Amino acid sequence: MIYMKNICITLKLRIAMNNIVFEHPLNEKMRTWLRLEFLLNQLNTHHHFEQNNALLFFHALSELLEIIERNDVKGDLIKEIESQKQKLLSWIDIDGVDKELLGDMINQYELFLTKFNSSLRLGQPLKDDRFIMAIRQRLMIPGGCCSFDLPSFHLWLNQPQEKRNMQVDNWLQHITILDETLKACLQFIRQLGEFKTFICTNNFFQETNGDVNLIRIRVAFEKNVYPQVSGHMSRYSIRFLPLYAGDNSNIDAIEFELACC
Repeated sequence: MIYMKNICITLKLRIAMNNIVFEHPLNEKMRTWLRLEFLLNQLNTHHHFEQNNALLFFHALSELLEIIERNDVKGDLIKEIESQKQKLLSWIDIDGVDKELLGDMINQYELFLTKFNSSLRLGQPLKDDRFIMAIRQRLMIPGGCCSFDLPSFHLWLNQPQEKRNMQVDNWLQHITILDETLKACLQFIRQLGEFKTFICTNNFFQETNGDVNLIRIRVAFEKNVYPQVSGHMSRYSIRFLPLYAGDNSNIDAIEFELACC
């Protein structure tokens, strides 16, 4: 049994290494969520930074706060949590399901709702932080975070690493609920889509579908192509373009896998 499990893991790793997955949102809500996920990954990657790469963190933080300010992220996530929770509840009496796993997921979603209902506006303490606000204002100016523009930032960057790390960790605690909830919701949505094989002939593929939030396109890495998607939730088309202009040798008939989530 252990041997078969190891074979399955090896096959999955080979598939992951030989293929690349592209994701394309089909509505504004999913577009916002994927951008937030990208920025949260940037923050988690660069949160313990040095002086010379500090702006990677603050650029990502500023862009994330900008998205939160312009969209009702909290309201949309609460609606999605409640919707996914109802789906889980409807599955719990189906024969053969892992009721313990479903119960754990339902409890996790209830905890998310409790945290959201007891919290202030999403990211509000970060928006009100004068130090972060000063950096965000200067980020709009090319090179605007030089030491003579922001001497307070220059002083902060020369503080001991441990002290800076502690403050950054405290900042990130204010968006932990966003990070955890978004990961859970997107994982659930992605798992609803099953990959199916298609062939794109004459470099055009069109699909008419139901209410789809996200499409995931998996193609062989060796093809060295990327998809160009146009359309909306019920109807969309896909074309594949080469990474390098003029290299059209791999786009006559491309086999790819598509998951609609």
